[in-house]
Amino acid sequence: MRLSELQSKNIITTSGKLIGTIIDVVVEEGSIKSFIVEKNKFFVSFFSSKNEIEIKWNQIKTIGDDVIIVECQ
Repeated sequence: MRLSELQSKNIITTSGKLIGTIIDVVVEEGSIKSFIVEKNKFFVSFFSSKNEIEIKWNQIKTIGDDVIIVECQ
């Protein structure tokens, strides 16, 4: 799978809340360590004032056809 394919998917929590979309990736030693996700407007205003969030690779539960489901603490 290419990064461009991942960037077209919405990132949602296991409870079904839309977080946003991938805008960048963190790579260390040739492996993806995390994604930088631009939050949607509701997620920014309700949970934090920052407009992006880092999702670690181990937080990803499922990569589907249209969405990526993640576990957020």
